[in-house]
Amino acid sequence: MDFKDYYQALGVERSASEDDIRKAYRKLARKYHPDVSKEPDADQRMREINEANDVLRDKEKRAAYDALAEQVAQGRHAGGRPGEGFQPPPGWDEGFEFHRGPGQGPADHADFSEFFSSMFGAAERRGAERRHYRARGEDHHAAIEIALEDALHGAEREIALRSQVLDDQGRPEWKARTLSVKIPPGVHPGQFIRLAGQGMPGHGGEPAGDLYLEVRIAPHKLYRIEDRDLYMTLPVTPSEAALGAQVQVPTPAGSVVEVKVPPNARSGLKLRLKERGLPGKPPGNLYLLLEIALPPADTDAARKAYEQLAQAAPFDPRRHLGV
Repeated sequence: MDFKDYYQALGVERSASEDDIRKAYRKLARKYHPDVSKEPDADQRMREINEANDVLRDKEKRAAYDALAEQVAQGRHAGGRPGEGFQPPPGWDEGFEFHRGPGQGPADHADFSEFFSSMFGAAERRGAERRHYRARGEDHHAAIEIALEDALHGAEREIALRSQVLDDQGRPEWKARTLSVKIPPGVHPGQFIRLAGQGMPGHGGEPAGDLYLEVRIAPHKLYRIEDRDLYMTLPVTPSEAALGAQVQVPTPAGSVVEVKVPPNARSGLKLRLKERGLPGKPPGNLYLLLEIALPPADTDAARKAYEQLAQAAPFDPRRHLGV
């Protein structure tokens, strides 16, 4: 996702007043409107200008944008500049509810424009609804991040969410709430947990919508997740890889098992521990990726041992390069 700096798009400071934003928009619109502009990128620039103006001219949207922009800016790489290879920090959209259901795709929006149309669009549409309108409440979507241990064993967690609702005057405003969520064992990234009746209220006596929580699993110090399978890098010494060995390995369930490393093992060799991944039907597997760790040659004895190895087992790892 590219970070879009709406203030930069309009050429104004973040402290710009509403009048400053209005004047900047009118000036740029006169320059880039496709009907009058001769600029080669007039269409694209006009879309960017309209998008920025749509957010910054509205107090609520501007406040939400400023809060989110500050949050994602904290994830920018040191020395990076806004808009250049920007990658938002994981979970930048967590804690917000969107007017969408699980059939509309994941929560990582393509850009801020889609984020705001999703967040505010439904609230604005509801402002135009008639008082006697009857309809089921809208479904909401939110992302939650859980620990791998919660996915393995199940858990009950409280989550805090913010969503847009209409006040008595029909204007959108932020509303915070806390929900208790039961996380089933074996839940995996991208899976949805449905909370019935926790979406938007219905109209005219109709039932409320549902809240769909998209599961994300926080990075773990040992394991990474692919569907229901788990992967772990297993360091071995050169002698263990060359001669074979029995090594101890921690499992996600908390136990320790012995694993056989075959003789002449290479870095990248994948060993499978069946059904040691995430629970399910069928359960996932735990894959161990071998990585040969070299002892440091930081003593006379270690250096001598390396010299003796080079003489006893001459080996050219670059022979296939033809040099």
